[in-house]
Amino acid sequence: MTCDFLVIGSGIAGLSFAIRAAAHGSVIVITKGKALDSNTAWAQGGIASVLRPGFCDDGDSIELHVADTLDAGAGLCREDVVRSIIEEGAATIDDLTSYGVSFDKDDDHFALGKEGGHSKRRILHARDTTGLEIAESMVEVARRTPNLTLLEDHFTIDLITTGKLGVTTEDRVLGAYVLEKHTGEVKIFRSDRVLLATGGCGKVYLYTTNPDSATGDGVAMAWRAGASVANMEFIQFHPTCFYNPAATGAEARSFLVSEAVRGEGGILINGKGEDFTRKADPRGSLAPRDIVARAIDREIKKTGAPCVYLDVTHKPSGFMRERFPFIYEKLRSFGLDCEKQPIPVVPAAHYQCGGVLTDINGKTSIRGLYAIGEVACTGLHGANRLASNSLLEGNVIARRALDSIVHHYGVERNGDDAPEIPDWHHGDVTAPDELVVIYHNWDELRRLMWDYVSIVRTDNRLRRAGTRLRNLKKEVREFYWGHRVTADILELRNLVAVASLIVDCAIRRRESRGLHHTLDYPGLDERFLRDTVLRRF
Repeated sequence: MTCDFLVIGSGIAGLSFAIRAAAHGSVIVITKGKALDSNTAWAQGGIASVLRPGFCDDGDSIELHVADTLDAGAGLCREDVVRSIIEEGAATIDDLTSYGVSFDKDDDHFALGKEGGHSKRRILHARDTTGLEIAESMVEVARRTPNLTLLEDHFTIDLITTGKLGVTTEDRVLGAYVLEKHTGEVKIFRSDRVLLATGGCGKVYLYTTNPDSATGDGVAMAWRAGASVANMEFIQFHPTCFYNPAATGAEARSFLVSEAVRGEGGILINGKGEDFTRKADPRGSLAPRDIVARAIDREIKKTGAPCVYLDVTHKPSGFMRERFPFIYEKLRSFGLDCEKQPIPVVPAAHYQCGGVLTDINGKTSIRGLYAIGEVACTGLHGANRLASNSLLEGNVIARRALDSIVHHYGVERNGDDAPEIPDWHHGDVTAPDELVVIYHNWDELRRLMWDYVSIVRTDNRLRRAGTRLRNLKKEVREFYWGHRVTADILELRNLVAVASLIVDCAIRRRESRGLHHTLDYPGLDERFLRDTVLRRF
């Protein structure tokens, strides 16, 4: 199949690009699951934006939002990128409302929330299912957009580039090999303008707030294709994932209690009812996520308790039911009334702040390949993401990426100069006969990363993780080349690749900055005031 624009991923980043690109040519959006299987759809809190004068919080400004973002990013944000993205906040809200997104309002004004690290109330939300509201609206628009084809259950195996084909001219993207999951057929999708919008890699950890689809596919594919990857050591752990050892199933283990709950007065306490976070930062429960997650980690290790608690019992009766109906009812389904009982919580892997290295327009080091959203490292987040900046980034960079592609490459596909793409070849075509081994490797990988490469690290733990990951890579390679390819094998292959990148980046950063905290180098070191960039040669 051939198209003008090939988009891999169906969250806010991919669909923001695809809907606009359809005015310039044919667009195919492929996603490995269903269209709503994205981190966007799981985002509870909202989208950060400084609105136009008269509609924003008193005293709020672009400068304050920039300052908050730079503070959270611990010195590694690119200020020009931060400012550029934040300045387009109001335009992003206009864009989303034009797609039918309905944000909560107080009378004629948007109801604004506050989250950790923000000095003002600037979070637009749709109750506590903002991401789902955005995702559903955009998928509906995409389905009725002419020139746009949305293909579900299509898993991208690898990018096709001239470099991978052995062509010695400038390395550029040619398309992708894609597995149609229902038939098992591998197809060639040809395009010299490919956009990665595959989201994050939370499933590399045992405990995560992410959906099962977050297996780092885009980073792994870009890495194998030779693109530069940066700052993968910075994995954000959300401080408040619901903890209930009696609950079963992935949904129970990964249920997020939005940061917006703390923005509305929720307080983190230990088993004695003490607000322990004030010892770590005067902002307490509303400090940036890296600070709060480490405070929880220290408290749990110090006391031996399995969790801490998020207390909202001091709020008026009915407040949680009205402001956070999804969270309230979900907790009720687990047997907990949060208006009467504190919510047990623990940190869980939430967001990757690094990714495929791009410029301010999403352009990667490979000609024609762009990356936007969580899969990309644009310079916005630095060493720690400020809450609710991600949905904003996805929409803004999508618009910039399209403008960049049209400017640099025009709107017509390359023709006769494009090399021939061979059919996809694989090893043994027999079905895997030991699926239990694949699932064991998956479980071992996630436990390994949780135990050795999570909130607090050491050189010794990182070296041990690296050694075991090298062995896992060999085993996964045998499965990949020795059996008929399946989604399970592809995801495990990508998870091992991304886990290795996280470890390799972490070993190179010999300091503690933002989300990377190591006991061997507990302070900041100006020598590492730079991105950790890796590239496969």
